[in-house]
Amino acid sequence: MSRPLIELIGARWQLEAPVVGAAWDGDVAGFGLGDGTLALARGRWDGGSRLVPRAGGGAELVPAQQSAPPVMRAGVHDGACLGLVADPAGGFLCGGDDGRLARVAADGTVVAIASFPGAWADPVAAGPLGRAACAVGRRVHVFGPAGESIDLPSTVFALAFDPTGRTLAIGHYGGVTLWSAGTRGLHRLDGAGVHRALAWSPNARYLVSGLQENALHGWRVADSGAIDMAGYPGQPLSLSFSADGRFLATSGGPRVVCWRFDPPGREDGPAECGIQSRIPVTLVACHPHRPLIAAGYHNGAVLLCRPGAADSLFVRGSSGSPVSALAWSADGEGLAFGTEDGEAGLVPLPDLLLRPEPAEPARDRMPARAQP
Repeated sequence: MSRPLIELIGARWQLEAPVVGAAWDGDVAGFGLGDGTLALARGRWDGGSRLVPRAGGGAELVPAQQSAPPVMRAGVHDGACLGLVADPAGGFLCGGDDGRLARVAADGTVVAIASFPGAWADPVAAGPLGRAACAVGRRVHVFGPAGESIDLPSTVFALAFDPTGRTLAIGHYGGVTLWSAGTRGLHRLDGAGVHRALAWSPNARYLVSGLQENALHGWRVADSGAIDMAGYPGQPLSLSFSADGRFLATSGGPRVVCWRFDPPGREDGPAECGIQSRIPVTLVACHPHRPLIAAGYHNGAVLLCRPGAADSLFVRGSSGSPVSALAWSADGEGLAFGTEDGEAGLVPLPDLLLRPEPAEPARDRMPARAQP
């Protein structure tokens, strides 16, 4: 397959508004848009293209007999959607510049959770156990069991629940604050700089922050031990752990950068993967089950690569508009992407299409340092 996958087995829509985020609820993908709506589309439809096994091995493409149906639009905000995440309880959580936080079901039903007139509800986060959170300036509001409002020392830039849903990480200037549902207490993890992106390891042992200052800072949560990761030409503002927790994939350079976390610091630098390029990576998303990474680029390209490997599979070719949204479905059989010029796309990626995973990734390095 020499053509991008989106042209062979996917679907795309021009939504006439910037795509600011993407998330999944089952086989329904949601795209948060700059016009305040949420576009909803299904990853599979009757008459769509599909892959079938070949008798001698491999797969054969059965062309589409019917185009993908139009997306459904749900009006959520009187302004722009600023943040979108999947809600583990079902549906999507959406925050906007109208100060509204809302939950949107896969059928387009919108339920308001909170409203903060005159402010922005961004960023937003959702976790297991029925908890949701949004930031409004220097204050974070937690909704659900043991919910409360938390005042921070500066504007909040990032939110992330740990895999259990019991701890919320809050990124701000000078560090990250951890809120615990069990004690309703706060614990400060200090780190110089502006903490603009957060990622928890799957076992919740590590927390990593992407800094405005072109670096990563991480912590061993149990003892607050610091992990410094530097050497980026740009800001690493997209972070994603592999399903097994062995790698952290990040943006911030012209290739995807992968750091070992089994444990961190065991090597003298990270591995890179994907094609050699001068175009910055804008977003990364690790497959929920396989050692596979989706990467979006500033020129609109989307590709699949493996940690430490140079080979890539193009999902979408370059178009000139940056990739602004990227998300896997929970089962790993669908990939959603969006761009700043309003294109949204879905590509089904069944197991039949994905190659067997390598035993050990290659070591294609970038000069950097990692100190636990």
